Amino acid sequence: MDDMDWALVRELQDDARLSYSELSRRVHLSPPAVAERVRRLETAGVLTGYHAHVDLTKAGRNVIAMIRMSCYGPRCVLRDPDVPLWPEILEIHRVTGDACSILKVATTSMEEFESVIDRLAPFGQPSSSMVLSTPLHWRPVVP
Repeated sequence: MDDMDWALVRELQDDARLSYSELSRRVHLSPPAVAERVRRLETAGVLTGYHAHVDLTKAGRNVIAMIRMSCYGPRCVLRDPDVPLWPEILEIHRVTGDACSILKVATTSMEEFESVIDRLAPFGQPSSSMVLSTPLHWRPVVP
């Protein structure tokens, strides 16, 4: 990626709804050249999608937690194709150390959170940490 690619990525991370015309004005490149570069970044897998950032608490998901799963073998949570489809699970990370994965979950209540823990228990030992606050919610990728 060259400096122009990074300029495009920076602008799109700030506002993915920018038109090619506005994007071209901001990076000082013609709209067709911007469109071609953006398509190239998408094809290369650098840009993987365009998303809205949602405030979980304002969306009714007040209980946010990180769950460490200690499970290995055929019943590992990472091997089950249905677990990533659970609406409470926002992220799944395969990790090193004494756990195999860390899941970020967001639920509407403690009862719903308990239900998630109960559903995870057959896969191994879940250990949760409640999120009290998020000083850094999201950060753009920079060169």
